Amino acid sequence: MAENRRRAVVVAGARTPFVRAFTDFTRLDSIALADAAVRGLIERTGIAPAAIESIVWGGVVLPSHAPNIAREIALDLGLDYGCEGYTVTRACASGLQAVTSAAAAIERGEYDIMIAGGSDSTSNAEIKLPQKVVHAVAPVALGKPKPKDYLDVVRQLAPFTDILPRQPKISERTTGEVMGESAEKMARINGISRADQDAFAARSHQRAAAAIASGRFDDEVVPVTTPSGRRIDTDGLVRANTGVEKLATLNPVFAKNGTVTAGNASPLTDGASAVLLMSEEKARALGFTPQAAFRSWSFVSVDPADQVLIGPAISMPRALDKAGLTLADIDLVDIHEAFAAQTLSVLRMLESAEWAKTRLDRDEAVGSVDIDSLNVHGGSISLGHPFGATGARMVTTMAGELARTGKQTALLGICAAGGIGASAVLERV
Repeated sequence: MAENRRRAVVVAGARTPFVRAFTDFTRLDSIALADAAVRGLIERTGIAPAAIESIVWGGVVLPSHAPNIAREIALDLGLDYGCEGYTVTRACASGLQAVTSAAAAIERGEYDIMIAGGSDSTSNAEIKLPQKVVHAVAPVALGKPKPKDYLDVVRQLAPFTDILPRQPKISERTTGEVMGESAEKMARINGISRADQDAFAARSHQRAAAAIASGRFDDEVVPVTTPSGRRIDTDGLVRANTGVEKLATLNPVFAKNGTVTAGNASPLTDGASAVLLMSEEKARALGFTPQAAFRSWSFVSVDPADQVLIGPAISMPRALDKAGLTLADIDLVDIHEAFAAQTLSVLRMLESAEWAKTRLDRDEAVGSVDIDSLNVHGGSISLGHPFGATGARMVTTMAGELARTGKQTALLGICAAGGIGASAVLERV
């Protein structure tokens, strides 16, 4: 890396506890959760609020009344009115997109101090009315209706079928395939057994539980007080006593004779995560010790009709190539656990010489990931997955781990709807 290159560094990260949807955070929408994470980050780092120049935020289930969450954070927390903000959405890679967008802006010289992150509240997902109802009712609701206008609405809605809201599904718009069905397909194509999925899920819970018990997450998790006055200070989904025996008793969810269960898939989750980034020069001038910097990142897409969640098996090697590294050079690997079947499929493709030849245009397989260096503090299966927050959570945990342990590099991999794969290489500063 050239000495005169302007470098963006991760100074610190903070996140709310991640909790199951429709439980403790039900009355906190994605903006309120974002506020909590950013407020905690500011308080813990001691950064002067007026010094924050811009916010980039990621979200998937955006609130229709205020979709630019980034700007709402700045206003809610009383930051300088000049602190601008924009919101990005790239499905489950939205949090990583926000952080890398901020890093790129800093490295271009646009800003010196930024906050980036993401949040989602499945509990507050809006129920969509059928377009038939919207087209009939909206002109009346938005105008100055006369009595005959209401009769027109009734005529347009008749016959009164397909006028009730439909249950939302996490599915591909182009294929109609539900994500769990995609995971089932990946398990079948790549030969991922139910036993292997359950073992992976149990390990995720055990590692996350160990991280909580050891205090490893104390530096990144900030307490949240709910509207009812309850203080939530710990991730709510981790099960220290979860083992393969218990997981084996769960029924498949997406196919009668399938292998994907509620136990080896990430649950619907509410939460937020935020990252403080600065130019390295500014961080040191202000007395902050940088934790890590981005050496590279890569965003790719694959055919959703094939294996919609296999993208990291392409983005991870590309991020390595951009960084001038091989998998053997990486100390820590952190892969988003949408499903155990998906994560194990990605790992298997990285080991595959055939995948390397046909999809990566290289002669040899990328390599095998040492299980001891993979998701060392658990992942989305155990911690949960607030869609827009996961990428920022992974950056926070891995940057902190590099700084804490003295290890040099971490490779991140995230799958996302639409066939997206997102990856980044972090290096210790």
